[in-house]
Amino acid sequence: MIKVTNYKNLNDGYTIFELLFYISFFALLSLLVINAMVTMTKSFKETAIQAELAQSGSIMEKMSREIRQAYDISSINSTDLNLNTTDSAGAEKTVEFLLSGSNVQFLENSVLTGNLNAPNIVVTGLSFTQIITAKGKAVKIVLSVRSSNDSLARVQDFYDTVVLRGNY
Repeated sequence: MIKVTNYKNLNDGYTIFELLFYISFFALLSLLVINAMVTMTKSFKETAIQAELAQSGSIMEKMSREIRQAYDISSINSTDLNLNTTDSAGAEKTVEFLLSGSNVQFLENSVLTGNLNAPNIVVTGLSFTQIITAKGKAVKIVLSVRSSNDSLARVQDFYDTVVLRGNY
């Protein structure tokens, strides 16, 4: 006699091993996707912080341009520089750079025109040093900034030495 076995019942559903395999496969796949998203988020934040610090170089550019156009230094100390210069029409004016708290303030004719740094940039140091030679005057600037968004509180330093217009 030949005995016939019906295998239809074996293929009707998933076994426990198949379910465990699929659950572990999707869990592993989900972990990989989440890890990639976290890495991309950290990279984007780091890029944004580096861009903020690089844009802070515009503070140094503004100060250098104004110093270069000035013909004399009215007063100078470690965190305050007052210059005598002229406007585009040739009229006399004064320009002042002042470290006030964590902001670099720009004043024209003793009137505050605004802060040179962005709200999320903290100026940690600003130093002006006058250089006088037989041939003229110059100003050495040291500027240190950091981003308020940076949890590592890294500081970016900028340096420049600028000769006054009438002295070269």
